[in-house]
Amino acid sequence: MAGPEGPSVPGAPAALWKRHIVRQLRQRDRTQKALFQELVPAYNHLLEKAELLAMFSEKLQLERSNVTSVLHEGSWEEESRADSDGVCSPANLKVKWQEEEEALQLVCGEMAYQVVEKSAALATQQLQLQEEQGRLEALEAQVAQLQEARAQLAQQVEEQRAQNVAQRAAYEDLRVQAGNQEATLRRLQEEAGHLLERLVQLKARAAVEHNLRLERWERASQAWVSQELKKAAKRTVSISEVPESQGKGIRESTETLALAAELDSMAPEACEKWKRPFRSASATSLTLSRCVDVVKGLLDFKKRRGHSVGGIPEQRYQSIPVCAAAQLPVQAQDVLDAHLSEVNAVCFGPNSSLLATGGADRLIHLWNAVGGRLEANQTFEGAGGSITSVDMDPSGSQVLAATYNQAAQLWKVGEAQSKETLSGHKDKVTAAKFKLTRHQAVTGSRDRTVKEWDLGRAYCSRTINVLSYCNDVVCGDHIIISGHNDQKIRFWDSRGPCCTQVIPVQGRVTSLSLSHDQLHLLSCSRDDTLKVIDLRLSNIRQVFRADGFKCGSDWTKAVFSPDRRYALVGSWDGALYIWDVDTGKLECTLWGPHCAAVNAVAWCYSGSHVVSVDQGRKVALWH
Repeated sequence: MAGPEGPSVPGAPAALWKRHIVRQLRQRDRTQKALFQELVPAYNHLLEKAELLAMFSEKLQLERSNVTSVLHEGSWEEESRADSDGVCSPANLKVKWQEEEEALQLVCGEMAYQVVEKSAALATQQLQLQEEQGRLEALEAQVAQLQEARAQLAQQVEEQRAQNVAQRAAYEDLRVQAGNQEATLRRLQEEAGHLLERLVQLKARAAVEHNLRLERWERASQAWVSQELKKAAKRTVSISEVPESQGKGIRESTETLALAAELDSMAPEACEKWKRPFRSASATSLTLSRCVDVVKGLLDFKKRRGHSVGGIPEQRYQSIPVCAAAQLPVQAQDVLDAHLSEVNAVCFGPNSSLLATGGADRLIHLWNAVGGRLEANQTFEGAGGSITSVDMDPSGSQVLAATYNQAAQLWKVGEAQSKETLSGHKDKVTAAKFKLTRHQAVTGSRDRTVKEWDLGRAYCSRTINVLSYCNDVVCGDHIIISGHNDQKIRFWDSRGPCCTQVIPVQGRVTSLSLSHDQLHLLSCSRDDTLKVIDLRLSNIRQVFRADGFKCGSDWTKAVFSPDRRYALVGSWDGALYIWDVDTGKLECTLWGPHCAAVNAVAWCYSGSHVVSVDQGRKVALWH
């Protein structure tokens, strides 16, 4: 059997706790023994004195009985003898015996009192000992319970270790599988990219070949028409003299030219070539150049209308005039507590004087920027949740807002009630923007979808599923750009089903802003940077940073100036930062009325003033 210091054996934990209990019991014995060490000698000494006193009492009783008998028998002899011999008389002995008896009684009383006290102390100590024994038994029971619990916990620990080992092995297997799948995914993405490039090349080649066939067919048609028209122009026909057999040929040729004859009247110089023997006779002739122009016009019209001559062209908004050079803001001219709680979004209308703000109080306010002041115009109520995004269409007649109520709502300027509710998302709608074509809009949500809407019917025409939830969207001619929480910007072709491109950035994307010429994209992200992306080369052209600038929230909005010369954003400390896009230099930092984080900024289309909103309910107009 191994000693306490021996090597570890399976029974070693049991021996350790046994030795621990023995040490605890010995320590308890030493502690309690110290309390009784003084009491035991005193008690022993008291017992010795009690025995001695009992012996003295017995001796005194015997002596007293002897003395009494002696006194009764020969008191006179002793008195005479004492008187004669000079010894104490019995009276003196009696007095002396009484004194000694009183002294002994006092000593016995004191010793009896001490015996009582010691007995009481002993009883108290016995009670304490019984209590300590009870506590010891309770502690021993608790120790036994704890030992059982410890054994159970040790067993659970062993089971958990076994599970951890199994899970670690499974994790390693899954990690290896994930690595293999990632490699396969990268390979498939590369193959998809190559296939997409090949498809684009094939489509381009097919388009070139189709155009060549159309051109050849057009040239052949023009040549045939020219030849037929030359033949028809050289002939002189008299209706009265034409035989029946030749009339069919003339009617056939006339039918071939019916469309051209309906589009143009008879040329005067060509009418002289016809002979009119009767008043009721009539004929139609077209010059060669006029017919060619008519055919070209028909072909051009067909090309303009698309692949089908009867196709309906898309209705687009008129282009918004943009200033040639934006003016840098210098100071805040007007500051208002516009909402009941924080303001999340702001947007200018196309006339640069009307702007809309939306906040967490579920209200949208329209303002007129007149003479450096903000004047209240209209308030839209009825939103189902906090407003996260506001946009005005290029005509300035409609306002589209994204809400926390899993929907976007459409209002018409001048009307109090909401015009349409675009419902279909399953989580908060974080962005809602109008497209450049009429009656169309795009929304992004935290349910990891981007939806296209037909506003005329309040119908979702397309749903795009994404791997990460969307924070902002912008729309171009035929492209939709979305910024996501997984630090990526995705590009979608509105005419195709798939994502055309992904650009990774550092940090969660909080906002996107597309330049007026649709050649540059400005993104703001939670790594406290702004990035300018050149859409022609699909690369990051500039990265803007500044000491003190910090993105205040996941919905902080940054914008281009109308002329794309500057980039503007608000910081967590209430300051506005403006960079020069071409040089990358921090142009200026504006401090003003904002004491809370700036959520959004907007630059009017005329370039003359800027509006900023913050989490402290303030709206500031800068000029």
